[in-house]
Amino acid sequence: MAKKYAGPAIGIDLGTTYSCVAVWQEQNNRAEIIHNDQGNRTTPSFVAFTDSQRLIGDAAKNQAASNPANTIFDAKRLIGRKYSDSVIKTDLQLWPFKVIADTNDNPVIVVNFKDEEKRFVAEEISSMILTKMREIAQKFLETPVKNAVITVPAYFNDSQRKATKDAGSIAGLNVIRIINEPTAAALAYGLQKRANCDESKNIFIFDLGGGTFDVSLLTIKNNVFDVKATAGDTHLGGEDFDHRMVNHFVKEFKRKHNKDISGNSRALRRLRTACERAKRTLSFDMEAIIDIDAISEGIDFCSSITRAKFESLNVDLFEKCMETVKSCLTDAKMQKNAVDDVVLVGGSSRIPKVQTLLQEFFNGKDLCLSINPDEAVAYGAAVQAALLGEGIKSVSNLVLRDVTPLSLGISTKGDIMSVLIPRNSTIPVKKEQQYQTVEDDQPAVSIDVYEGEREVASENNLLGLFTLSLPLAPRGLPVNVCFAIDADGILNVSAEEVTSGNKKDITITKDNGRLSTEEIERMIQEAGKFKDEDKKFVKKVKAMNAVEDYIYNMRKVMKDDGITSMLNSIDKMKINSAMIKGKKLIDSNNQQQETCVFVDFLRELESIFESALNKINKGYCAEESYSDSD
Repeated sequence: MAKKYAGPAIGIDLGTTYSCVAVWQEQNNRAEIIHNDQGNRTTPSFVAFTDSQRLIGDAAKNQAASNPANTIFDAKRLIGRKYSDSVIKTDLQLWPFKVIADTNDNPVIVVNFKDEEKRFVAEEISSMILTKMREIAQKFLETPVKNAVITVPAYFNDSQRKATKDAGSIAGLNVIRIINEPTAAALAYGLQKRANCDESKNIFIFDLGGGTFDVSLLTIKNNVFDVKATAGDTHLGGEDFDHRMVNHFVKEFKRKHNKDISGNSRALRRLRTACERAKRTLSFDMEAIIDIDAISEGIDFCSSITRAKFESLNVDLFEKCMETVKSCLTDAKMQKNAVDDVVLVGGSSRIPKVQTLLQEFFNGKDLCLSINPDEAVAYGAAVQAALLGEGIKSVSNLVLRDVTPLSLGISTKGDIMSVLIPRNSTIPVKKEQQYQTVEDDQPAVSIDVYEGEREVASENNLLGLFTLSLPLAPRGLPVNVCFAIDADGILNVSAEEVTSGNKKDITITKDNGRLSTEEIERMIQEAGKFKDEDKKFVKKVKAMNAVEDYIYNMRKVMKDDGITSMLNSIDKMKINSAMIKGKKLIDSNNQQQETCVFVDFLRELESIFESALNKINKGYCAEESYSDSD
């Protein structure tokens, strides 16, 4: 039975372009998507660094065009990868921010913050977004939140999953489960549309988001969600469609004006934002307009793109999606006519051409458009969080059986990958296989555990290794190797020499992060430091605003001829001098000034102004008294 966690547990869809948070509401018997401080139910996965502060979400995205080099997005495409990864090399040409490699070939993002160079790994940037989602949930629930279920693409490898869990730890979250995005969406769909279904239903989840693409095939019956197969691409989504449009318009601008803006990061950011907006427009209209004032050297850019042109720019990517759909059905050994419902998830699934190709593939079957594609994953994550939480009765009868996204095995002679647990095996699962030594008097054997689909073991992802001692014997000594994955996705690998009974094992959990415990602890402390700095900045801005508001009110009072005529020249001079001083203090926007400077100056303003007004009031009272005595 899965461990239960005390306290509220939230579900977070940590997306490439947008993130979403939800919580199960027992009183309403449903998951609630939580809106952010802007009233939006999704939050941009953007983090920006300015001369004075760190921005997350809408505020970060809104200033991206004016601060492209220090506005970070697409952190999900970096997380858990190596700098030398070919897909990272491609993205480097498109990002306006700087990414370098550290000594371990991990990508490091370099920004300028408060006139200092700062370096962040992808886990830290993702942790900032997770912190924002946590704060949104805490404000809604009016209670501290510690536990969270975070979603990842189904095709994320073990390294990417671990890195996502590390990001959660840095954000101060107890990540109680990492769940596949299409599986989470299936939970949402199943609860809303197929709850307590007596007949077995095959549900195909098509999840095309901003940066990743996943498909999953599930069977739902009597509240049991059984994942049959999953497939996908962790580097395919709406951003790739945007890139194609951006390149198209960069070429058009060069053709029209003989100027190349491909190296102008600010112009590209503005163009990318316009292309993203146009892409959304083309989901319901046949043509979209691109209109940007002074995009480069004062030149205005106005153009248009038809839906047909957009589709021709991306036709190979759309067809790639269909190949993945076919692969998933093949792995599940299921014919497409056996699929009962096709559910669309992810913002990019709204693209008409994608829907047309998908509908044609499934022989004209109506697509399910009844659930919100932007919110379904977070909804399902909240359901999973409720299943793992305490005291939630309404979803306690749900059973979720997921699959392994990648094959698991060991390296054998000649660097050959010997698979024990094939991909798409239902978990929990246990598989055993016997191997033999290849040399006489072999003193030990190394068990190297890998995940991946390559036949060459070293080309796959190394999860862990251990050495088993052997008695000296001729070659052919039998060694049993056992792989076992429990319901929480924890892999245990054991090896036993049959004749002597000598045994050794290793447990590979998602707690064995890419980052060391010391690195995570350091990043947690730095996250706390950022939080404190953010609070200090907000406090300082409030103090500045209080000074500005007081000066504004002083000016209004000083425009009253009746009051100014009653002030003596010294008080007038003090008040005018104080207002000028305050205006200079605010306009200078000196980042070195502490909050206390503005607080103290406000007190000084209040003292000068109120002292002068008190003199008027005393004089007025004295006149009244003199008049009464007459």
